Amino acid sequence: MKKFFMFLAVAGLMTFTANIASAQDEGAAPAAQQVEEAEEVVDLFAGSGEEIPLHQALKTKFIEGGAGFMSLIIICLIIGMALAIERILYLAFSKTNTTKLLENVEAALAKGGIEEAKKVCRETRGPVASIFYQGLLRADQGVDVVEKTIVSYGGVQMSLMENGLSWIGLFISIAPSLGFLGTVIGMIQAFDAIQAAGDISPNVVAGGMKVALITTVGGLIVAMILQIFYNYIIAKIDALSIDMEDSSIRFVDTMVKYSKK
Repeated sequence: MKKFFMFLAVAGLMTFTANIASAQDEGAAPAAQQVEEAEEVVDLFAGSGEEIPLHQALKTKFIEGGAGFMSLIIICLIIGMALAIERILYLAFSKTNTTKLLENVEAALAKGGIEEAKKVCRETRGPVASIFYQGLLRADQGVDVVEKTIVSYGGVQMSLMENGLSWIGLFISIAPSLGFLGTVIGMIQAFDAIQAAGDISPNVVAGGMKVALITTVGGLIVAMILQIFYNYIIAKIDALSIDMEDSSIRFVDTMVKYSKK
């Protein structure tokens, strides 16, 4: 599943890059002229009293912010969202009705012993069933070994659930950093324009600062979007880990009762 979402992310990046390249090839107009054309379209909608379409407004801000840094920020959003959606789906499929699973395991132990309980765990998806199965594999070595196996394999399952979170955290950090870098470079370009003009023109200063700050806004928006998904994923992992610990304790109690029979 993770490879599938990464494939979609790469395909989206290739399409996005191709669109940028074709736009640059088709239009020989410089960036300043492209900004003016985009602003003319916005003014046309505003003059007619119609509401400016969202895609047109975003396109205008994207051109104003500069294709270079804005493209990098959008790449962070695309890859980060692909990883976040993959984690959300993985955690959704990892959710198990542990109470029902324990009841089925107890019934299987009473009916057919360890092998029947293994069959129940194999037919149930989720990390809890996998932990139970690993414990049942070592049931003949004693309850202490079963308990140690459950603890060890529980750590493995936690690592699997947290897989990919470090990359999402990286994009949360790097998106605003790219925005700030674009802002600094834009400010430098604005001061270069002032120096070339030999005069501090309000239009030059305001225009340069506006273009520079758009990259910061874009980076912060991307970071906030990814942060929401990141916190949601962390909350899901915490809930699953609590469920895993509680069910593991009850499973050990079940194995103790079975071993005394």
